[in-house]
Amino acid sequence: MFQLGKTIVSEDILEKDFACNLSACKGACCVDGDAGAPLDDEESKILNDIFPKVKPYLRQEGIDAIEAQGTFVTSEDGELETPLIDGADCAYVIYDDKDVALCGIEAAYRKGDVNWKKPVSCELYPIRVQDYTEFSAVNYHKWQICDDACALGAELQVPVYKFVKNALIRKFGEDWYMELEEIANTKNTPKTP
Repeated sequence: MFQLGKTIVSEDILEKDFACNLSACKGACCVDGDAGAPLDDEESKILNDIFPKVKPYLRQEGIDAIEAQGTFVTSEDGELETPLIDGADCAYVIYDDKDVALCGIEAAYRKGDVNWKKPVSCELYPIRVQDYTEFSAVNYHKWQICDDACALGAELQVPVYKFVKNALIRKFGEDWYMELEEIANTKNTPKTP
């Protein structure tokens, strides 16, 4: 762990490799697990605002879940997250013709119907950020459904922090990311005898 501004960062994001392999996992992170995507307060407001424009992209099951539960829910722990369909799929999940789970919000974004891509927690994965009063913890989340992504990342030699570069910039800013890269480069520089 090291400190970077008001974040405490796990060295795993520098040392572990990762590159999504959707052809192998079929987007399992959007349909497995027991909770929706983590949201912050601002994102929950955005979901309320954009739902009418995202709705045409969603499956009927997702629309039904959102209309019954709301565009976001509050977990038992008081955390905001996307609603689920019958405790499984994220309500915003859609499927392509190869049965790969994709994001309906991102589909609307790519078509230019909304200007918000998706929750930053989704774009950051496999990084999970936990916000505390004084700092944010930036950790690598290891999940067996992403074993193929870890293997592909190792094959391509893509460290986690580089795979999620745009999301890290979105969350923490360009300057923060540039400092992170400096730290990574320093750690990877061979020591001279």
